[in-house]
Amino acid sequence: MSAMTAVSVEPFGLKWNGDGFEAGILALGKDLKRVPLDEVLDKANRVSKRKGAAGTGAFGSMKPKPVDWYCFDADDNATREWYPQGLTCASDAGAGGNVFVVSWYHDPSSGAERGIRLSFLDAASLRYRHVLLVTARADGNIAPINIHAGGVAWYGGLLYVADTARGLRVFDIRHVYEIDGDDKNTIGKKGGVHNAFGYRYVMPQTGAWVSTGTATFSFAAIDRTTEPDSLISGEYVDTPGKFGRVARWSLASDGSLRADAGGTASALDAYRLPETKIQGALSYNGTWYLSQGGGSTKNGTLVVVGDTIKKRPYPVGPEDLTCVRDKKTLWSVTEFAGRRVVYGVPL
Repeated sequence: MSAMTAVSVEPFGLKWNGDGFEAGILALGKDLKRVPLDEVLDKANRVSKRKGAAGTGAFGSMKPKPVDWYCFDADDNATREWYPQGLTCASDAGAGGNVFVVSWYHDPSSGAERGIRLSFLDAASLRYRHVLLVTARADGNIAPINIHAGGVAWYGGLLYVADTARGLRVFDIRHVYEIDGDDKNTIGKKGGVHNAFGYRYVMPQTGAWVSTGTATFSFAAIDRTTEPDSLISGEYVDTPGKFGRVARWSLASDGSLRADAGGTASALDAYRLPETKIQGALSYNGTWYLSQGGGSTKNGTLVVVGDTIKKRPYPVGPEDLTCVRDKKTLWSVTEFAGRRVVYGVPL
């Protein structure tokens, strides 16, 4: 038995949309060099610090502290232009190595909208690099993607990025392109040269699972203990007395959602969340782990739901969830400026 209450899966319907993406990717491939993820990591230009002091500001009154954590560099920790939201890792993907992926959204109040990006962090080398996510057009042009990117999940070669009211956007780690311009203020193709706000690498969207129901998509995760493996997403709700929902979809061996002949993927199951302000959800061996926010100055809570509901101390500003299975650790990322850290606790 589980303390999670089952609800209808109907609001979580998703339909595949692959139209209009292939032409743009083909055009981009004619102009720019496609590079493997290993090259992006080998040329990572930012340095994180393991168990750095900068991360302890996020822990607040949390005791015990996380068993491990990685700090961003000073600029990324302090910026109010970009906010980390989603987290996934190589363990979700079934890939080797110890790589984390963080999704960030750009705050448009800080200036012109610059979309969303992913940070690829190699925990072995302690180096990371930002990659800008873009839409690629048939004429070879590129544009930013202006969404919240509240969650990210990596399975096989695919990355799923939560798109609140619209569903899930899909990206392929085998399609990363090296930009040939270096203008930090513009994006797009002009005079045969591509610019991307100064980013060296871009990853174009390759598809989308579009919502056909009323659910929202605030976070994302992978459960490798279901049969078959499943993708998780659900709703952030901060209205007192109202609770969000969470659902799982079965995954196919190619990384896509299992769908019917018409391209519709129905959720495997769905549940009402037992608490409000849930920023991330992960299921593992029948237990649910939920990260609950407490605001910008108050510690959050890790809600663990099995036969009963237990609450554990958590950092300030906890977001999306992932796990490193061989270490039996649960990981998240904190969002607030000056208190940003990727951290792990025991499952």
